[in-house]
Amino acid sequence: MLKWSLPAVALLGAALFLVPDALSSAGMVERAVPVPVPTLDVKPGKGEQVAVLAGGCFWGMEAVFQSVKGVHSVTTGYAGGTPQTATYDQVSTERTAHAEAVRIAYDPRKVSYGTLLRVYFSVAHDPTQLNRQYPDTGSSYRSAIFPQDAEQRSVAAAYIAQLTRAKAFSRPIVTKLETGGFYPAEEYHQDFFWRHPTHPYIVRWDKPKVAAFRNAYPQLVN
Repeated sequence: MLKWSLPAVALLGAALFLVPDALSSAGMVERAVPVPVPTLDVKPGKGEQVAVLAGGCFWGMEAVFQSVKGVHSVTTGYAGGTPQTATYDQVSTERTAHAEAVRIAYDPRKVSYGTLLRVYFSVAHDPTQLNRQYPDTGSSYRSAIFPQDAEQRSVAAAYIAQLTRAKAFSRPIVTKLETGGFYPAEEYHQDFFWRHPTHPYIVRWDKPKVAAFRNAYPQLVN
C-alpha cells in the first residue's frame, strides 16, 4: 500500500474511490498471467507446511492466498530484516532490509508448494517489477521468496528457470531467493482486505487481483 498516514488516506479516500469504476468501465480489469505447472515440486509431507512469499503490499497477497483451497492461515508481516526493526513505521523508511511478506500455512495433501508458487507468479503480484509493485515503490515491496528449507529453494529456483525458458513474461523475472526470519505485522494489518472492503487501495488494486485468481483458478478456490 502507499505509505501514507491514516489522516492522509482519509482525506484522499473519496477521490481515490472513484478510480476503480472508471478503470473497470474502460476494460482495464486485471487478469492472471498464464503460467505452466511447475515441473518440480516439494514432496508432500505429513502435517502443516509453511511458505513465505513477498510481492508488494501484503494486504492483497494475504487475500489471494486466503482464497486458496488447502491454505489454513495467512499472516502478513515482514521478512529479511531483524526482529528489532520489524514494525510498519521502521519498514516504511526503506532502511530495514525487510520486505512486506506473507506467511502461508497450508496442507500439502490439498495444495502443493509448487501450486502456491504458480499462483504467486501468475496473479498475486508482478514478478518483473524491481523494488516496486504498481503504485508502491521501495525495496520493501520487492519480489522475493524466502524458502523454508533446501527443497523449497530448489523448487523455487527451478520454477523461475522454467518460467524464464517458457518466456511467460515479456520482461525478465526479478524475483530473488532470500534468507531471513518472518515477523508478523501489526494487528491492524491482519485480514485487512476482508475487514476494510471499501478501502480505496483495496478496491483499486486488490479486489481485481482476487477476482483474477478466482476466474483463472476456480479449481483452487476454497
